[in-house]
Formats: sequence, structure tokens, C-alpha cells
Amino acid sequence: MSIIVFWTAASLLVLTFGGYSLVIMLISVFFRDSVRQAAIEPSVTFLITAYNEQLHIGDKLAHTLSLDYPREKLQILVASDGSSDDTDRIVERFSAEGVRLIRVEGRRGKTAAQNEAVKHASGEIIIFSDATTHYSSNVIRKLVRNYADERVGAVGGRFHYSNNGGTAVGLGTVLFWKYETLLKSLLSRIWSIIGCSGCIYSIRSSLYVPLPPEIISDLCEPLKILEKGYRVVFEPDAIAFEETTTKAKQEFAMRVRVISRGMHGLLYMKSLFNPIRHPFLSVHLFFHKLLRWGFPLTMAAMFIANAFLLDRPFYLAIFVLSSLLIVAAATGAVMERNCSPPKVLGLPLYLATVGAASLVAMYRVIKGKRATVWETIRS
Repeated sequence: MSIIVFWTAASLLVLTFGGYSLVIMLISVFFRDSVRQAAIEPSVTFLITAYNEQLHIGDKLAHTLSLDYPREKLQILVASDGSSDDTDRIVERFSAEGVRLIRVEGRRGKTAAQNEAVKHASGEIIIFSDATTHYSSNVIRKLVRNYADERVGAVGGRFHYSNNGGTAVGLGTVLFWKYETLLKSLLSRIWSIIGCSGCIYSIRSSLYVPLPPEIISDLCEPLKILEKGYRVVFEPDAIAFEETTTKAKQEFAMRVRVISRGMHGLLYMKSLFNPIRHPFLSVHLFFHKLLRWGFPLTMAAMFIANAFLLDRPFYLAIFVLSSLLIVAAATGAVMERNCSPPKVLGLPLYLATVGAASLVAMYRVIKGKRATVWETIRS
């Protein structure tokens, strides 16, 4: 029985972090469905969601106004989710330049704020952003060129993380997102990605669907579009620049919120797991979301089963290697309290942080707890 559990868990881990990507890579070699692109200039609504961002919203708006796109075709909205600082007053200073404040009372969360602001959107395309992320100057043109293809309903951009602090968890974040970017590029080449990065994605405004406030919009909005038969594609030349978190506890808090909202989102979209009606989506949601979120449980099962097989050299070697990875992650977490851990601990620390966040998120979802609002995480 221990051997069966070990190899089942090991196979799932390999599929989660290697096999799935390899299959996608092989498929992309033999099958491509290219998106038709053209230098079009549709009207665009640039929607920024903010909560207590007085330190950043001014720079964000100045940066947005400087982007390379016809000003007469660009509407800029700021959805302020019950901000209690000077965010609203700073936004109103830009009203002469066409920036419009949408005040959402009652601290209702990002998705609810977006639902309210979209009612005021006039653009054919809506670009969703946040208050801290800066973009490449041509980001709007790079995103909208994909809408020349009528099959495209949403376009996601690329995250470029900077680990300016040189921290271990920051390095882990950078490495993980390089892997995620590769996977999105391959999936988009074949047909569609299944979710976008919340700070840089766009949709056709006619396809927007208001979502419950506890649902993560950058996952479920694209899934709704896929459900309607449109493509969601990845645009690697539309770049968002963001700094990594500097501490594992910051990354942990953010991941608990994001993963729990993602889990609630998939429960909300559970019909997509029907392999008969949605063969592509069901397979990719299982491998790209469920197996990834469940990897700490899979790893625990493998480790426990491995402990009963130490009388054989192969299993002993695997157990020692697994133990070293656990010790590396734990060492990184302890060292973070007083100093910056060496970068060699970055990936183990990041994976352990995300794994712990997944477990906490599962517990929260099972208990019926919902993460509707967010707190700004700053170094």
C-alpha cells in the first residue's frame, strides 16, 4: 500500500510541475491557432481599482495619462473602494484631464468595486489595473491589437517582477512567474489561457459579467468569456512592472486571499469541470488549478508513504532529498526573522509559503469564510 500511495503521489507531483507543462509544450509544436492582430484603435476604458492608495495613485494616474494611445479614445476611471485616506481627493485633482472617480461606499471589495465602475465604462475594451503597477508605454496598443480577431474576448498581459531587495522569497517569486509566463505563452499559442493577472488584463466590455463580491474577477471573468466560446489570449509584449514582496509572511497573506478567492471562484464556475461540455477547460482547470493548489497534500502523502519504505536505497534517497528541501524551506523562514536568507533558499521558501497558503485557503473555504476585501501589502 505504501508503494501505491508513494507512486500515485509522486506521479501527481510530476504532472503538476513538469508533466503537464511538457504535454502542453509538445502539443504547441504540432498545433497552433494564431490570433489575427492588427494596429486597431478601439475606444478603451482604463479602470483602476484602489483602496487607501494616497502614496501611489497620483503617480499611477500621471503614468496612465502618458501611455501611448489617442487621448480622445481613452477613458480613465478610478474605483475607490471606500478609501479613508486622501486617495479620492488626489484622483479628483486629475478631473480636468478627464479622470473620473467612482466612489464605492462601504468597503465592498475589489470585485464589487469593478462591478460598479464598469457601469460607467464607455470603451469597447476595458483594461483592469491597480494603483501601483506601471506598464510599458505601448501596453494599450499591444493589448488591443489582439481584438482584431473577433474570436478574442479577453487579453492578459505579462508580469515582470523585480526583486530589487534581492530577497530569497523575491527570487522564488521571480522564478515561479517565469515558469508561469512560459506556460501561458504555450496555452495561448494552442488556444486559450484560463486566467489572467489581476493588474493587467482586458476584456470586451460587451462580454463583462457582474460577479459576486467574494469571487476573484481575474480568474472568473475570463472563464465566463471562455464559457461563451471566445478565446482568452496572452500578450507577452504588454508588460506590467511590479516589485516582489520582501518577506514570506507578506507573500503568505496575499496568497491566502488570492487562493481562497480562486477556490470560491471555481466552486462558482463548477459547471466548467464537465469534461463532455468543456473538454479543454475541465482538463486545464484540473491540472493548472486543483492539482497545483493541492500539491502540499500530495507532497505530504508522498513523504509519509516514503517513511515506510526506508529499507530500500531508492526510497531512502528520495526521503533524504525531500527532508533536505523541507529543512531548506524551514531554515529560510527562520532566518527571515532576523536577516535575509541566502538566495539558494529562495525557491524552497517560496514553494513552502505558497503551499502553506493553499492549506489555509482550503480550510477557510471549507469553513465558509470569504475573503471579499483586501489590505494593501507594502514593504
